[in-house]
Amino acid sequence: MAIPIPTRQLFIDGEWREPVLKKRIPIINPTTEQIIGDIPAATAEDVELAVDAARKALARNKGRDWANASGAVRAKYLRAIAAKITEKKSEIAKLEALDCGKPLDEAAWDIDDVAGCFEYYADLAEGLDAKQNAPVSLPMETFKSHVLKEPIGVVGLITPWNYPMLMATWKVAPALAAGCAAILKPSELASVTCLELAQVCREVGLPPGVLNILTGLGHEAGAPLASHPHVDKIAFTGSTVTGSKIMAAAAQVVKPVTLELGGKSPIVIFEDVDLDKAAEWTAFGCFWTNGQICSATSRLIVHESIAAEFLDRLVKWTKNIKISDPLEEGCRLGPVVSGGQYEKVLKFIDTAKSEGASILCGGARPEHLKKGFFIQPTIISDVTTSMQIWREEVFGPVLCAKTFSTEDEAIELANDTQYGLGAAVISNDLERCDRVSKAFQAGIVWINCSQPCFTQAPWGGNKRSGFGRELGEWGIENYLTVKQITRYISDEPWGWYQSPSKL
Repeated sequence: MAIPIPTRQLFIDGEWREPVLKKRIPIINPTTEQIIGDIPAATAEDVELAVDAARKALARNKGRDWANASGAVRAKYLRAIAAKITEKKSEIAKLEALDCGKPLDEAAWDIDDVAGCFEYYADLAEGLDAKQNAPVSLPMETFKSHVLKEPIGVVGLITPWNYPMLMATWKVAPALAAGCAAILKPSELASVTCLELAQVCREVGLPPGVLNILTGLGHEAGAPLASHPHVDKIAFTGSTVTGSKIMAAAAQVVKPVTLELGGKSPIVIFEDVDLDKAAEWTAFGCFWTNGQICSATSRLIVHESIAAEFLDRLVKWTKNIKISDPLEEGCRLGPVVSGGQYEKVLKFIDTAKSEGASILCGGARPEHLKKGFFIQPTIISDVTTSMQIWREEVFGPVLCAKTFSTEDEAIELANDTQYGLGAAVISNDLERCDRVSKAFQAGIVWINCSQPCFTQAPWGGNKRSGFGRELGEWGIENYLTVKQITRYISDEPWGWYQSPSKL
């Protein structure tokens, strides 16, 4: 049965508003290549309205309605949002699968995580109250000092298309928990569920202007948001190229940014592993979410003594992955998000072949699917470290493989990248896993697995994968600023200058 895409407007100041220029962008279902609806296209004029609404929301009732309200007040709204999302889980998951092509089982898992993330930050919002006025120990008894944590202000949140509602929530939930007012700009390639988040906020009575949602193109809506003088911070997840532009725009007004950017993460397989367990984690680490994961462990580094047997086993696992319409039961790989992404991924595979690499499996459209942006999960061997496929992020279901002989060589290959988001090691020798984990130049390390992610644990990278950490307690700190308050408590005058009354 066809699922209708709700027709929505921009969400500004608690209301649906038509874009000032009345422009809209078609929604293309990546499974069928058909237009299934449209989203509003915000421009700089709409950004102005949203920033104004956010600033008014912070100032309303001298801040007592939101920014200066107790964390418990904000927690009540976050829990209501979580409950409403859980209630609508089935409908939202189907919209997510239609819009971005991820398998329905994955989309449902994402929506559970969305609700869990709002719940988690509701708890942290309440916890903020107890942490206020934390005393600072001073070396002079004549002074007393304490610290306040205050919301940073109006924040711009720019999010990607691979986990549309979940990546938005990673930013929205902690920003609102901290007492900020937010303007969310999701990717134009997958915005449908973010507009459903707006509907949820309306239904739970979130105060107007606290969360505004502007769909639209990056250069028309994201750029004016990033450079706006009255936006106090930008948090961005997406490509390194765009992240660099956002950082440059923010620098003009000395605006802080948090950036979660690209990756080319390694998975190192030692010779003592269970081949089937290691093969499944290797496949999952690269082909989950249709291969469109910033943290994908897309560089396989396998010990030379087991390489031939391991790759043979991995190919068997890979060929067994069910590729189908994301709404079909048991689907484990859907289409990539768009025609542009489809062409880009196939070009990476062609370039690898022309540079001398071998395609062990995949590398083309699945024969049984004549429509849609489907690409078989692909494994590429005979790779050298100078090849494009080793160095650049594909953002599609493509794994490249290289062998190693010693632990030191494995670490050197793993760190041979401009990125530093994730890294995985699989071995039965836990001391070795510990050594390798410490040697990896990455913000996230997985031992005997790949890709698990929990709201409670920090997420973020090093090098060109960005800086700052989302999730956990680190996530809320992104949206708080620290104020030192120091009081002179002695009855004695300070006595630095000679008093004029004693002259």
